Amino acid sequence: MMMDYLAEVTMSIMQKQRRKDPSLGYARDLIPLMERILPVITKKNICVITNGGGVNPIACRDAIFRVAEKLGIKGLKIGVVVGDDILDSLDDLAAKGIALDNMETREKLSGVRDRVMSANIYFGAWPIVDALQQGAQVVITGRTTDTGLTLAPMIHEFGWKQDDWDKLAAGTVAGHILECGGQASGGNFSGDWRAVPDLAHIGFPIAEAKPSGEIVITKHENTGGLVSLQTVKEQLLYEIGDPARYITPDCVADFTTIQLADDGKNRVKVFGVKGKPSTESFKVSMSYLDGYTAVGTLTYAWPDALDKAKAADQILRTRLADIGLEFEEVRTEYVGHNSCHGPLVKDFAEPNEVVLRVGVRGKDYKAVERFGMELAPLILTGPPAVTGFAGGRPKPSEVIAYWPALMTKEAVRPHVVVETL
Repeated sequence: MMMDYLAEVTMSIMQKQRRKDPSLGYARDLIPLMERILPVITKKNICVITNGGGVNPIACRDAIFRVAEKLGIKGLKIGVVVGDDILDSLDDLAAKGIALDNMETREKLSGVRDRVMSANIYFGAWPIVDALQQGAQVVITGRTTDTGLTLAPMIHEFGWKQDDWDKLAAGTVAGHILECGGQASGGNFSGDWRAVPDLAHIGFPIAEAKPSGEIVITKHENTGGLVSLQTVKEQLLYEIGDPARYITPDCVADFTTIQLADDGKNRVKVFGVKGKPSTESFKVSMSYLDGYTAVGTLTYAWPDALDKAKAADQILRTRLADIGLEFEEVRTEYVGHNSCHGPLVKDFAEPNEVVLRVGVRGKDYKAVERFGMELAPLILTGPPAVTGFAGGRPKPSEVIAYWPALMTKEAVRPHVVVETL
């Protein structure tokens, strides 16, 4: 069983949690879930692999051990992969000539160094394989590639080698299909979504793997959702760049070689995948504080709902300018009119209601805070038929920006710790 908990912004949130409490910094909702499933997985000898360890996988392991003790479960062996968190090593790495420049903009890390909140290396499947080979029934990692969580048990079970590029690529493709959960089994489906049965009880996708690298994507029979050529194809296109070079720490998968075939009801066969040798670099995911933002909403009712919302926006902008507030960005959307499609929207019948949504972003906390103070007065000093302010004044929140970088694999080594309760 593979459970993926992390996104890029999640790591900075977890670092803040750990700074406040050294025992935190992992996916806390993992613990009550493990309390529910531990009796089942230990009885049926099911392995669980998760990146829910976040920035504190050791603390996550200890929390699961405490749950196991509470349940009277003995002999549980948990493996932990550590070494991906390099936040405290950034200066030492820079001194060694490892620059960690932004791989997209080529900016120097020094420009944001004092605002960096998290820095984690994307490890791949092999440290997880190490933990499985040491007998771990539960494997907890920090920042690991989503695909590596699925590929690792295939390597472990089938004995694939580090240069079995086609097989590693096949397992990587399987991981890409599974990584978004129900999105491959009918959720968020852009095709005939009305035809997807029982989304209320959607079943998450399952990858049935063979030693040859052939994969079948399916789901449990007693669940809702849909696994079809269309749902799998749609997921394969999710968040990819060059389809011929899907780069992971384990291999480079060529998505242009993927072949799919209908294998029966809710079954899609994936085969023919070709792979290439892995690169010499790890990707590093960093986040940094990039100012503050606040977003507020007001709802305007018919008649002239859209005109009222547009007038309110202009009144608000004028008042902000009159008191000398400046922002890096002021963004206005009219929900129910153009919030999804922006300038592509064509004129249509007058709506019954429009939600004015205005957001600001800037480096000055006080200016962003003052924006929130100017929104509420629009209720009694702006256009009529307004509602929807029960949530109160919008408050500033931090803007967390993403900083992707590369570093040589020779500069860091993952470490695996396996312990038994």
